[in-house]
Amino acid sequence: MIYNSFAKVYSELMDDSLYAKWANYVKNHVGSETETLLDVACGTGDMTILLADDFDVTGTDLSEEMLSIADDKAKKAGVSIPFEQANMMDLYTFDSFDAITCFDDSICYLGDEDELYLAFEQAYKHLNKGGKYLFDAHSLHQMDDIFPGYMFNHKAEDSAFMWSSYEGEFPHSIEHELTFFNWNDEIGGYSVNTEIHHERTYPIQTYLDILADVGFKNTSVSANFGESKVDDNATRWFFDSEK
Repeated sequence: MIYNSFAKVYSELMDDSLYAKWANYVKNHVGSETETLLDVACGTGDMTILLADDFDVTGTDLSEEMLSIADDKAKKAGVSIPFEQANMMDLYTFDSFDAITCFDDSICYLGDEDELYLAFEQAYKHLNKGGKYLFDAHSLHQMDDIFPGYMFNHKAEDSAFMWSSYEGEFPHSIEHELTFFNWNDEIGGYSVNTEIHHERTYPIQTYLDILADVGFKNTSVSANFGESKVDDNATRWFFDSEK
């Protein structure tokens, strides 16, 4: 999974209000003794920056392009945050933290249950005892009913973006086809680039079973950024687990 062209328009496309909701979810679900926090799959760093006043935060993402944007944003915000490139299944170079987060359905980009286990295991190994692991995932309703056939177009002064979603090859999976048109002065026209993003989710019990196998305990699941109970109409699930 590679964010190249998408990194340039990611911040522009995202609803900024969501970052505050993720940040509030974190603040409401970690203990008062929480000092250090690792934000996995931090993207362009918006939520990481919001948490910097409350925690000693570190951000990591697979995309160097995303991290470069995140670093610029942090400097403009006047906060010092280390951003390090890493795969969520390989956090061996990191220290331990009081809390680890992974939001914006980033877990759904993992290919199968084995990769899910590795990501959960890495989070567990890098948490201090009693630390919290907080993440979200697309619901079955979102993946099976809402995404298939979804289309979105975006146009800026010198670029355009087309997003189309199709049913994936696995149960509860989706393929997002992202096509970018960027004006190129050298050719006197638009250059075109396409990225395919694969996402996959599982029944809640699958997540709970893997978390328990890794060693997590006291896991709770909610919807609507922790404000609602899970029901059939929930589009995103929120998981709160403890080491």
